Amino acid sequence: MRVPVSWLRTLVPGLTATADELAAALVRAGLEVEQVHRVGDDVSGVLTGVVLDVEELTEFKKPIRYCHVALSSPARPASTHEVVCGATNFVAGDRIAFATPGAVLPGDVRIATRQTYGRTSDGMICSAAELGLSDEADGILVLPADTPLGVDVVALLALRDEVLDI
Repeated sequence: MRVPVSWLRTLVPGLTATADELAAALVRAGLEVEQVHRVGDDVSGVLTGVVLDVEELTEFKKPIRYCHVALSSPARPASTHEVVCGATNFVAGDRIAFATPGAVLPGDVRIATRQTYGRTSDGMICSAAELGLSDEADGILVLPADTPLGVDVVALLALRDEVLDI
């Protein structure tokens, strides 16, 4: 069973023990703690953005879309990125998680600007699986409409945690 330390902290107000201290206490109580996983530390450079427009590229056998994504916040100057995407579950106006060039995703996947399908793709619109939130991808992770732009997705979704494998 995997138990997030953040979940334990909601159940036990005032719990200040570290994940390693909790693991040791559980072992003393007779449980076997196989490992303490630190999740979310391997994700960086992913910000909230808004899809400005979507162009369907019809000359390919599978659905391919060319989009413009805007990232902005009071602390970040406005920027627009062009991106090629194969998912079809989002529309212009949707708030999304966007991996900027230089971003790192789980598994040491490094995002760079590249040429694909005859276009420049300057980043990546992410699915829940690509962020390590799920084992399966049902398309792009569409965020609530009131999600602020230019915010670090790791902080927004509380992706950093320690998980006890009991």
